[in-house]
Amino acid sequence: MEKFNDKKTLREIIDSLRIKIIDKYIIRKFLGTFFFCLLLILTIAVVFDFAEKIDNFMERKAPVNAIIFNYYLNFIPYFATLFAPLFVFISVIFFTSKLAENTEIIAILNSGMSFLRMMWPYFISALVIALFTFILTNFVIPKSNLSRMDFEDKYYHSSARKVSVENIHRQVDKNVLVYMGTFNAISMRGQNFTLEKFSDSGRLESKLSSTSVIYDTAIHKWTALNYYLRVVNGNAEILTHGSKIDTTLTITPDDFSRDPGFVGTMTYNELNSYIDLLRRQGSDELKLFLIEKHRRFASPFAVFILSLIGVSLSSRKVRGGIGMNIGIGLILSFSYILFLQFASQFSLKGTLGPMLAMWIPNIIYSIIAVILYKMAPK
Repeated sequence: MEKFNDKKTLREIIDSLRIKIIDKYIIRKFLGTFFFCLLLILTIAVVFDFAEKIDNFMERKAPVNAIIFNYYLNFIPYFATLFAPLFVFISVIFFTSKLAENTEIIAILNSGMSFLRMMWPYFISALVIALFTFILTNFVIPKSNLSRMDFEDKYYHSSARKVSVENIHRQVDKNVLVYMGTFNAISMRGQNFTLEKFSDSGRLESKLSSTSVIYDTAIHKWTALNYYLRVVNGNAEILTHGSKIDTTLTITPDDFSRDPGFVGTMTYNELNSYIDLLRRQGSDELKLFLIEKHRRFASPFAVFILSLIGVSLSSRKVRGGIGMNIGIGLILSFSYILFLQFASQFSLKGTLGPMLAMWIPNIIYSIIAVILYKMAPK
């Protein structure tokens, strides 16, 4: 009898979660308002962006088809996913406030549906948007960012990327350090090259010094010219000299002149592989790429948190009308984005871990969401 009641309770729960007419209505309102707000804000963003860059486009004679297909068709999804949580929040606040203003929420709750059950279609809509954002951010937009950045380099930026880099210090592998006085990205040649290998105890095992080093793009290897190689074996040292020697390093010339936006051009698998490489190299850039990795998970999850906050805030009919709810919603959403930026900077400049930095805003706003849910009219 007890098992039967458990099964019956489970069956009732499953039946209660089946999509009903009111659920379809809320989902249609949620997604419809979201995509309408997205289209409206993207249109404004494109207009302002075009107005800012039109002089550069005309000066560099950018083709119309390149402006449309190489730049703006890649700019739109990038901008959309970047602020997707904000758009979700504004959408939920707007259409839920309209429902409350028209006393539709009161009618829903009076029909016997609980406030928690009313959240079900909101979470379904949030899941659709979160999955859509996650797939775009990790697998689609990185490729489109390459095309967009190439266009910007050619037709917008006032100067070319830095072709000469000075004083390069890198750990390229475990216990392997590289120093280069200067490196020119056009000639693929570096000056005053030094490669040092140490034992796990920190004892120098070998040191390769050369007046210059060249990267061969055909075989993807570095060649040291006019070199001196010092090998330490216990108390004995062996010193050799030659005109040319090949070295195998886990770095390429691109690693010396990375654009800050390079992190956004990697798919999820490429990002993981590059993070593993940076770990082996002991690179200072590791934090930046770890922040990007955790941001790609934290941002879609924020859609659920902000949806719950939005519904809890706007489900009550207030004297100030929709404007009051939208104002509060904008303050909270912009504070979330600001908090996220502060957390990432604390991680880059301080000791805060990248994962914690990206999830702290979600944790704090989850607490806010629970408090507002408790205060929402039931």
